[in-house]
Amino acid sequence: MKNIAILGSTGSIGTQTLDIVDGSNGELNVVALSAGRNIELLEEQTRKYRPYLICVETKEDAEELGIRLNDTDVRIVYGMEGLTDVASFPKSDMLVTAIVGMVGLKPTIAAIKSKKTICLANKETLVTAGHIIMPLAKEYGVDILPVDSEHSAVFQCLQGENREDVEKIILTASGGPFRGKTLEELKNVTLAQALKHPNWSMGKKITIDSATMVNKGLEVIEAKWLFGMDSDKIEVVVHPQSIIHSMVEFKDGGIKAQLGIPDMRLPIQYAITYPDRLPIKNSERLSFKECSRLDFEEPDMEVFKGLKLAFKALENGGNSSVMYNAANEYLVSMFLREKISFLDIPKYIEFAMNEGTFTENPNVDEILETEAEVKRILESEICR
Repeated sequence: MKNIAILGSTGSIGTQTLDIVDGSNGELNVVALSAGRNIELLEEQTRKYRPYLICVETKEDAEELGIRLNDTDVRIVYGMEGLTDVASFPKSDMLVTAIVGMVGLKPTIAAIKSKKTICLANKETLVTAGHIIMPLAKEYGVDILPVDSEHSAVFQCLQGENREDVEKIILTASGGPFRGKTLEELKNVTLAQALKHPNWSMGKKITIDSATMVNKGLEVIEAKWLFGMDSDKIEVVVHPQSIIHSMVEFKDGGIKAQLGIPDMRLPIQYAITYPDRLPIKNSERLSFKECSRLDFEEPDMEVFKGLKLAFKALENGGNSSVMYNAANEYLVSMFLREKISFLDIPKYIEFAMNEGTFTENPNVDEILETEAEVKRILESEICR
């Protein structure tokens, strides 16, 4: 039996992780959970899975949950200290980081130092601090197992292979809801349109990231750290069917691909149960008889400049990826509140990357300082 803790249990990845727990025949046991402000769902999860520890965002929500759950013996914590408690909870063997944003950085570090296996869905942790996280995981002998479908696909393709034989990683992208659109056509994109992903069901932030293709940019940066690849060895190809989740090309010209229907439960479960593969209940299977075609296109990095800026961030190095990520987090939150336009997102990401203070090898405090500086820069520019 594996004892797991989940950061972000009420979100898309978190709820699907709990679906996997339900189908595990008792092989997975939930010992700690965290959520943001969805205390109603967290209460339901707590009563169902009976964790020892739960965490919410605010003290007020913690007090409200304490009243709701006064007939249980669950311990309730809140804030960053609470997230760290969940991440390093002594009774857990594994942490699923399904939380969104840079808020996942410190808890992930705490989990590594507590020698927890990390199932990583919080891409921002590696985007902003891959130079810290990967050496730290090696130092503590901790496995970091990717949950993103694209990185899971690469990870699966690498099983049994010599890493030195890898020529290139090919990350696939659906192209989102605006594939093939021009800049002129994107000028008046609405929030509702941007939230309609053609293939995947995800949280709002990640759905917007997919629409701008910033999500693929974040995945490019994450792939550099997960697999130790330079940016010129990472390629992005648009594959609208989302059947091939990513590929690896080897030095002899051979290419391995991982295929399947768009179902996040597969990469989540593969990370949790690795190296074993288990059945997934009610899982639809890919039928090649019904799959009549697989299309591939080169991404338009002028229309979807958010992807181009990710490669620029890698080229610049230092804290440039922090600026890229922090700007995107702030701008997506503004777009979700309909305070800026869709095309303002890549525009102001580039602005923040140009205006931010460069740091060659940032530590955790400097990463968080960069995040705060980027927010100040954008608030000053957008709200003036």
